[in-house]
Amino acid sequence: MSSSRVDRSLQGIGLCVLGYAFLSFQDALIKWLVADYSVVTILFWRAAVVVVAVLLAGRLRVIRRAWHSPSRRLLVVRGLLSIVAWVLYYTAARDLTLAEMTTLYFSAPIMVTVLAAVILKERASGWQWFSLIIGFIGVVIACRPDHMTDPLPIVLTLLAAMCWAFTYIQLRQVDEQTSVLEQMLITNVVFVICMAVALPWTHTPSPTPAWLGMLGAGLVGGIGQFLLFASFRRATATLLAPFEYTGLIWAFALSSLVWGTLMDTSLMIGAGLIAVSGTLAMIFGRHASQDVVGAECSVTQPLYPATADMQSVGGAEGLGVQAPLEPETVEHRR
Repeated sequence: MSSSRVDRSLQGIGLCVLGYAFLSFQDALIKWLVADYSVVTILFWRAAVVVVAVLLAGRLRVIRRAWHSPSRRLLVVRGLLSIVAWVLYYTAARDLTLAEMTTLYFSAPIMVTVLAAVILKERASGWQWFSLIIGFIGVVIACRPDHMTDPLPIVLTLLAAMCWAFTYIQLRQVDEQTSVLEQMLITNVVFVICMAVALPWTHTPSPTPAWLGMLGAGLVGGIGQFLLFASFRRATATLLAPFEYTGLIWAFALSSLVWGTLMDTSLMIGAGLIAVSGTLAMIFGRHASQDVVGAECSVTQPLYPATADMQSVGGAEGLGVQAPLEPETVEHRR
């Protein structure tokens, strides 16, 4: 393997690890917020930030492309299902530690194996079913049924993971011409509309620090999504599969540092088995472009529509990032 390819792979790994760090910070920030403020309000501002960022990047063209996308209806349905997942997940965050909720969330790719067999009629290999059994054992151990006093938050988190598993299946059905920006715009516009409708009944007055925290959650989450996208432009999905589970390490670290959570042995063992299970499932049977833990879009499709009136952004050619051509040539500095 050439040194340049090794360098790109290492860059991909670094971007992937950093991306999951940002997504963990987003979860930690929202967990802190949901203790006092409405989940609906938080998700409204998070989605609004993403919509603004997408519009700044794609301008009016991304709106036209999204409106005429063949996958528009599918992405709207996916957005609605994602809303259910996020509401369930962050409602459970009031009662679960960050480490617990993240561990159960990472069971979603394991559920994809079953859903793909049932919905898409895909034939799973023996290794995939073996990994599924390992993952199921990990989930049972992480849930600690012998110490469970209130099962509702755990049930909500597992239901959220199931909803996310469905959204991964839906991403496999998105046409190849629908870019990442179009996918994120449609999904987050659905969020904004639905949350805005619910706001009059769920809104809680928020002081400036909380309001800034909600905007920050959207910004941090958006950066995390872009870093994931960038990492899969640098390295293969098989290489990055184990590093997706660094999200568990970040969650455990933040849970301990911010909330002083003592790490339960059974939770750590369960998290380890889930990580092994998910990694095996992704290596032996994943759809490299879609089944990426935490990804809100297909990571191997172009960021912008691949059309003649687009040009590569200076310094970002390796990421597959493009931007609309400007009337005058602009010198880009690295």
